[in-house]
Amino acid sequence: MNRKTFLQNTALSVTGAMCVPEWLIKNDVILGHGSKRYKINTKWSRADVAKNPVNDCHEMVQDSKGRILLLTNETKNNVIIYDKNGKYLSSWGTEYPGAHGLTLFNENGKDVLFICDNKRHQVVKTTIDGKVLLTLDYPKETGQYTKPEEYVPTETAIAPNGDIYVVDGYGKDFVIQYNHKGAYIRHFGGKGDQPQHLLNAHGICIDNRNKKPILIVTSRQQNAFKRFTLDGVYIDTIEMPGAWVCRPVIHGDFLYAAVLQSNNRQSQKSGFVTILDKNNKVISNLAGSEPTYESGKLQEMSQSVRAFDYPHDVCIDDEENLYVAQWNSGKVYPYKLELV
Repeated sequence: MNRKTFLQNTALSVTGAMCVPEWLIKNDVILGHGSKRYKINTKWSRADVAKNPVNDCHEMVQDSKGRILLLTNETKNNVIIYDKNGKYLSSWGTEYPGAHGLTLFNENGKDVLFICDNKRHQVVKTTIDGKVLLTLDYPKETGQYTKPEEYVPTETAIAPNGDIYVVDGYGKDFVIQYNHKGAYIRHFGGKGDQPQHLLNAHGICIDNRNKKPILIVTSRQQNAFKRFTLDGVYIDTIEMPGAWVCRPVIHGDFLYAAVLQSNNRQSQKSGFVTILDKNNKVISNLAGSEPTYESGKLQEMSQSVRAFDYPHDVCIDDEENLYVAQWNSGKVYPYKLELV
């Protein structure tokens, strides 16, 4: 069976026999569509599992030195630092049992990190090597919370002026905005039945692709991204039918996102990776069905090839390669996907 036929057949029979990542590698299967097609490398990480184990691999970023940083909720080493070839360089962190969100920001020429810990119910700003610079506790200033346990932050985004946006994705689904010193400014979103409301506000990013920066916020259980101005005014919704999208990641003209699972196969290891162009049109799904639009409306998407279990984040490096971190997937290290 040739590569094209294989992909066509698996796309038509997602509930049938699935291939495993090793089969993909052995048969040189290419994932994705159009100009965004990739080869998968499941053995990228060369960390020693006995010395540097992972639990859930939640998020990844590339720093200004070109290193790849992985956040895991394994408290033996919450942050593992690699080079792009997967060589283990160093690690730090033992105090983040709920490590979930990892955002990198260049602050006056220096890399800083923002870690969302959903067990500590806090957001912690650190240096690139883990020194704590700022801690944001539960946002009682909003008047929406009576105790820390109601607040379960999942991700941050940092505006050009240093303002901090936190999404309470496993709590009350608010977006909370602070200034660069951590002073509360406003909150918006939250649960409800209006377009500006959110359901599982799992991720957030600043989108600078069209001159004026805006916020893109995940509403994962609604299979959507929602766009807001930087002062919290709702703009519109990017429908992602069938896809439980995680955080949006902007790189160049494209938006990338891990899809935790397909809506038609929930809790069945049915994840994939999706890529949108500058106009927020889906152009490629890695291990997912080919994106199809009818009368301008995106049709339901789903996993077509069993390359991933539960993808949780993607990182795009300076050579346009992807790294995929996975949740609840057998403590696997991240995979690397090389652009072809």
